[in-house]
Amino acid sequence: MEQLFLTIALDTPLDRVFDYRWTAQQEGEPRPQPGQLALVPFGRQEVMGIIVSVGSNTDVPADKLKDVLAVRSQLAPLSPHWLALCGFAADYYQRPLGEVAIPALPKNLRVAKSTSLDNNLKKLAKAGLGNDASPNPEPALNAAQQQAVDAISSASRFAPHLLYGVTGSGKTEVYLQASARVLQQSPDAQILILVPEINLTPQLEGHLRSRFSGIQIATLHSGMAEGERLRHWLAAHLGQARIVLGTRLAILASLPNLKMIVIDEEHDPSYKQQEGLRYSARDLAIWRARQLDIPVVLGSATPSLESWLHARTGRYTKLALPERAVKNAVLPAVTLINTEREKPLNGITPTLISAIRKRLEKGEQSLLFLNRRGYAPVLACDACGWISNCTRCTAHLVLHKGDHALRCHHCGLEQRIPRSCPTCGNIDLQPLGRGTQRMEEGLQAVFPEARVFRIDADSTRLKGSAEAAFDTVHRGEVDILIGTQMVAKGHDFKNLTLVGALNPDSALFSQDYRASERLFAQLMQVAGRAGRAATKEGGNPSEVMIQTRYPQHPLYHWLMSHNYDRFADDLLEERQGAGMPPYIYQALLRAEARELQFALDFLHEAAVCVEHPGITMNDPIPMTMTRVANMDRAQLLVESPSRPALQAFVKQWINALRSMKTRVKWSVEIDPVDI
Repeated sequence: MEQLFLTIALDTPLDRVFDYRWTAQQEGEPRPQPGQLALVPFGRQEVMGIIVSVGSNTDVPADKLKDVLAVRSQLAPLSPHWLALCGFAADYYQRPLGEVAIPALPKNLRVAKSTSLDNNLKKLAKAGLGNDASPNPEPALNAAQQQAVDAISSASRFAPHLLYGVTGSGKTEVYLQASARVLQQSPDAQILILVPEINLTPQLEGHLRSRFSGIQIATLHSGMAEGERLRHWLAAHLGQARIVLGTRLAILASLPNLKMIVIDEEHDPSYKQQEGLRYSARDLAIWRARQLDIPVVLGSATPSLESWLHARTGRYTKLALPERAVKNAVLPAVTLINTEREKPLNGITPTLISAIRKRLEKGEQSLLFLNRRGYAPVLACDACGWISNCTRCTAHLVLHKGDHALRCHHCGLEQRIPRSCPTCGNIDLQPLGRGTQRMEEGLQAVFPEARVFRIDADSTRLKGSAEAAFDTVHRGEVDILIGTQMVAKGHDFKNLTLVGALNPDSALFSQDYRASERLFAQLMQVAGRAGRAATKEGGNPSEVMIQTRYPQHPLYHWLMSHNYDRFADDLLEERQGAGMPPYIYQALLRAEARELQFALDFLHEAAVCVEHPGITMNDPIPMTMTRVANMDRAQLLVESPSRPALQAFVKQWINALRSMKTRVKWSVEIDPVDI
């Protein structure tokens, strides 16, 4: 019987692959191939791995070799391009190959039994995913949209396009019509469309299904049931699904015939994974497009500064959509309400209350944006100064009045609301500040006749609840919508003519240097929900009102004129002068321990364990949120003007860190976005 040696990547923190022995069980048994899944023993467990290479010899002694238990030969091998993508991600983000590749697969592919795989393969062979919707005709494009579609669909090689369009400019229609052309050009072409958040998939999926009748469309995101996710992943892997729509995890989907990638809202920080493998789906999408020599489209009304710089220097082609897609449509007027002069009542100024009332009289919708969920950020005692601190984190327990609970949004600790102050016994405890729940309560008191509706992470915890909530707004069953950043992007509310931003100032003075960039994007996005059907000749005039104590701040100046160009150019100049990204490259070493000093001591030792010429090594400092879940955290930032130099240093540095004897838990993040 034939015997081979398989090099297999496993999901372990060990930065290496493992050799196993495979022996044919019968004459003519198919030989294993790179890219196939294999069940192997590892320690006391049986785990699934990916075959990286197949050979006739090995350096591992025969008595140390273990036998492969099974090869998933019924599944077509993952392509060399997919393995190369995982290899690049592993190398760039300094993680083991298996730790990248294995979690990218649906959970039901990683189990020992193959029943789920076999059943789903049979279902797909019989019926596929199906899409029998009646096709909607393509609407006419304006000149800028048509130019963008022509440029994207005519690109036959790697070509990054920055689709820079004001909110409501019809970027989605550009995606759809460019996709249609690419699908027409090749009978087996596949297109990957990425969105930053799960709640944005239903609306876009609806557009895709109504436009592309008879074409199988797969969706991939973490909110799907495991069986459903496996079925959609298999449809993409087998080439049956020609359009794949998903969140950041979809960038690692197997797509053998991928011909174009679209990254909607490319600026959104949600594209950066914040646990485990801390990868940027946007950056991997660009690398994947270059690898496959295909076009990639990055769409945004407020592009990231990295993409903006690439467009300025000619690395990306900028395609501008300067006007709203509806003919003669106008952007909403932005006004500032100085809360130093006009004091808010229950969080809302008289001017904003009056504006909401006018909309109610006209039968129009209003949206109030407050990026803080819960009832109040903290519960306090005026008598002794006690506040509801989390006992496990350097954070407050947030008051959730409807659930009768105090809840930590960082570690999940939950407590009942105390009847009296735990310190002095005072029964008159007061909520400080306002979250969306408290604002909802206040709005119902001010506008008892209005239908007030709240959308945030608390109100949409159940599966399908977010989609149902947005459908309620679209059907016109809501007069006043209060919500967090969930409502700020991607949604087309036809009858919404007023947006109020309630508490944006805190981001102006954050120690996070990216805070102003994110605030501008948030406010531009939420402002874009207003007046999408308003025109110069008719329709309802729309308005955005921002309550602020700092109306003279330059950010608000550029926001009032919808001038992202000037804001981004000013910010780039500031970043260049300060030596910050995108003009410098960074890596962050995080450490956590039971006591802060242990973490800091480890970082001080780490700072000198490897020579670092040309690398800036900053001082170890506690993290802003120092304690989370009873673990103290500190960080060490390293920087270099050269990406290759930083990568080379970090690779050497990680090897040295692994040799250090410590009980401190540590991790290294490349291109950190939260410092």
